[in-house]
Amino acid sequence: MARRLGAPPELLDAVTRGEYSGCEAGWGAALGYAASVTPTGGRADEACFAELRRHWSAAQIVEITAVAGLFNYFNRFAEALDVPITR
Repeated sequence: MARRLGAPPELLDAVTRGEYSGCEAGWGAALGYAASVTPTGGRADEACFAELRRHWSAAQIVEITAVAGLFNYFNRFAEALDVPITR
């Protein structure tokens, strides 16, 4: 979707590698938070959460968390059923 909306390929490559410095600071914090809560079952360290709070309101953090959690759910569901990746 990001590609279709015009995101530069080098930015997408960097984000794929977990490098968010090319993003606007708030979006980098959101992506870092999502990457942090994904392997931990929902826990982000205090520094990560503090950085998120510097850029987003409480309501926005709830929405970011909901999106990250929902996509984690979709991925786990698809992996459990061996649903092939679509491109």
